Amino acid sequence: MAPKSPQSRRKKPTPGKKKRKPVLPANEEEEPVNMESMGHPEIYPLVLTTKTQEIFNCRIDEDFTDEMPYKIIKKEDIFEDLRNRAAVSDFHPVKKVIQEYPGNELLLVYDKDFKYGLNFYIIGTEEGKENYLNASEVQEDQEEYKEFIPEEIYTYIPPVSKPWVSLGSEKEIEEESVKKSTKQVTYMISRKRSEFGAPITFRDQNASSVKDAYIECTAYPDKNFTLKQLEKNVGMQAVPQVQDTSTQTKWTYPKNASTQYYAREFSEEEKERLGQSKSLTDFLNNVSTSVEIALQQNEITNLFIDDWKSLAEEEGTFGDKTNTHLKEYQSFTDLHSQMEKMITCVSWHPTIYGLIVVSVAVRLSFEERVHFSGRLLLQPSLILFWSFSDPIHPQLMLESPDDIFCFKFCPSDPNIIAGGCINGQIVLWDITTYADRIESTKADGGGNKKTTLKPMFLLEPDGNKEATYIRHCAVSSIESGHRSVITDIHWLADTFEINRFGSVFENRNEICCQLVTCSADCTICFWDIRPLKTLTPTLPTEKKKEESIEIPFDVPSTFLHLDLSWKPLTRIKLSKGETNLDHCPTKISLSEEQLLYKISDKLLDQTKVTEVNLYHNLEAGLANLLKPIDDFCTKFFVGTEEGEVIYTDWKMEKDPDTGRMMAKKPKSLYSVHDGPVHTVQRSPFYNDIILTVGGWNVAIWKEGVMTCCAAKRYTAGHWSLTRPGVFYIGREDGYIDVWDLLEKTHEPAQSQNICITMITYIEPWTFSAKQQFIAIADYYGTLHILEIPWTLSHPSTNEVSSVNYYFEREVKHLEYVEQRRSIREQEKKEMELEMEKRKHKTHHKSKEQMEAELKMDYESYLELEKITLIGLGLAKASETSHMEMM
Repeated sequence: MAPKSPQSRRKKPTPGKKKRKPVLPANEEEEPVNMESMGHPEIYPLVLTTKTQEIFNCRIDEDFTDEMPYKIIKKEDIFEDLRNRAAVSDFHPVKKVIQEYPGNELLLVYDKDFKYGLNFYIIGTEEGKENYLNASEVQEDQEEYKEFIPEEIYTYIPPVSKPWVSLGSEKEIEEESVKKSTKQVTYMISRKRSEFGAPITFRDQNASSVKDAYIECTAYPDKNFTLKQLEKNVGMQAVPQVQDTSTQTKWTYPKNASTQYYAREFSEEEKERLGQSKSLTDFLNNVSTSVEIALQQNEITNLFIDDWKSLAEEEGTFGDKTNTHLKEYQSFTDLHSQMEKMITCVSWHPTIYGLIVVSVAVRLSFEERVHFSGRLLLQPSLILFWSFSDPIHPQLMLESPDDIFCFKFCPSDPNIIAGGCINGQIVLWDITTYADRIESTKADGGGNKKTTLKPMFLLEPDGNKEATYIRHCAVSSIESGHRSVITDIHWLADTFEINRFGSVFENRNEICCQLVTCSADCTICFWDIRPLKTLTPTLPTEKKKEESIEIPFDVPSTFLHLDLSWKPLTRIKLSKGETNLDHCPTKISLSEEQLLYKISDKLLDQTKVTEVNLYHNLEAGLANLLKPIDDFCTKFFVGTEEGEVIYTDWKMEKDPDTGRMMAKKPKSLYSVHDGPVHTVQRSPFYNDIILTVGGWNVAIWKEGVMTCCAAKRYTAGHWSLTRPGVFYIGREDGYIDVWDLLEKTHEPAQSQNICITMITYIEPWTFSAKQQFIAIADYYGTLHILEIPWTLSHPSTNEVSSVNYYFEREVKHLEYVEQRRSIREQEKKEMELEMEKRKHKTHHKSKEQMEAELKMDYESYLELEKITLIGLGLAKASETSHMEMM
């Protein structure tokens, strides 16, 4: 389609209005432009729009073709178009040529290649018309003989500059140019001449009390003014998809194999000689009887039976040994909470079966906690006691000043509970007064599998389901304690106690009186629940103040001396060496931690005999003398927020520069995990085996490290209580990985989906020799109780020694790898030195030395030739000696 000329885009006159035809004076009419500069003065180019092409039936590719690129138009039709459309007509630029044309028909030619600048041109003379028509006929005749006529050589004609011819495009440019359409608003601000330079005073004024003192200028759309977006710049960039893949080649053990290509057979002569021999006859007579007995036994007895299954192993009716998956037994959810909460810590009651305790916290970030601080003050922070008999209503609720992130039962008295808050405070509870309300009842016998769990924890079995809230006994001083959330808490064993310098002494009270906590404020604190010794006697006025303090009737006075004044005994910071920064601990593991609950049975027997609470008289043991304990291990493991595992000492040493007691530097530091460490736990079977879980890694430690990578981030972990080679790992996608080191060491033995969100805590529990449970808490606040199958709870005969041998083998492997690395480095250095020596020798060898070396090589060759010939029998010793003499 031909492009439209500027004249064709002009507006047509509206119908009904008469418009005069513009008449130019004779001396101001536009002169038509011809191609005289190109040697064709008879050719006048012009533009024909689509409308004009339809009027004169000269449409491109329809009326004009390559074979017929021209058309004869009557002169009267062109005049008629000029009268109708006047200056809008496409023939208006060549109006003068048409008027002066002598003939009645003009020749209109389609310029396909824009040879003359426009899409059409007319021939203004009769002679030019005849030449064009005759030339086209001659060209058709010559095309038949084109292959016999040699092509003409093209001669380049440089372009000639032409004068500018206005066709109306400047009007379009002027119309599309941007011009200011709105009138600018002008403001004039004035004041009196006398006010110039005068001092200015400002004062406060209530905008709402005075009329017209405050005016709000709000934005609103102006209907009289609209902006149309004519052009918009949009940028786009294509980013290629990136994918990271990895592969691991499995190493297989070497095996010895042999292959026999054909059977070895006797010849016919050997067969006859062997068949007639007496030795074969005697052999067959001797073994025929035993062979017949063996064949009879094979027919009677099944040879493919598994004898291991026939070993004396007690069968139980509680589960199938072939089942290896965890079966869900019960689940607990707090349906009365108004806010969404997650479970932060889980612990089974050490003495009451069927009772599990959990701490919950609101699922909010730090910024959200600050925003909803007023609302959080109205929500109680609780520790919930759940019973298997009632999965909906908590049996007890322990109140705390803020959300609890970790807690532990006291090993000496399960009624004493210590917990760590998100604000850095430690809270103590004493539920001794509620111990009488805890009853142990036996479930009715029956075929139901769940009836084997007995006795159960029940509160108010008469049907009263109203939960009991218990207020805390004491809370630590917020100014002297931790500055951030407490991430882990442990009771120290009742066999020892420490002073403020970390020295170890015998426990004077013979009960657990000290705790250790770690927090995100980069500190580890040791706490003592006993009252401090007062060097000066208390004044009578102070005694009156203490007596005047009113204690609520439902709060025991066990730890009243600690409330809001409890300070840490000692504080440890894990320094990062030469920098001023400290490590941020998240989990700790003490060397004596496994001894805490081994004496629980003995304490139960003591509490049955004597009903005196030992924690009501903590001052009694302070009068005894401290007896130091020699050769006590004060080292412990620490997991940090940066994924590091630190082996350090809590015993302080004197700084040689300042003379002050300072914490020791860490003994060793390993950067294994790529995320915060969530679990640091010793094996219940091996004191020197540590399990750490953090980031995407899980590691087992014994003065060395082996790591196992995973596709999802690990969030919790725990050793099996009965099998040395089994441990459980929780993941962020709701799966739990069960590792069995006797079955697989490079990947989990099985993975099972528990929930749809992150697992926050794992705590197994042994109910009896035949029944074990595992408590799994998730991020949505649901506690899942699952039953552990037979294969994961009952160890094999030699499992302890097998797993121990596996750990020792891994340690030897790591030592061997380290040894080989040092040997390789030493060999590399020796080879480099040898090469340097050789280069040095070759540069300084003389001609006599080189001839002597060649002679020695030739003599050694002759000696080797002599030995070879004698060995093959091709020469004798006398001949070789004669040859040497020659």
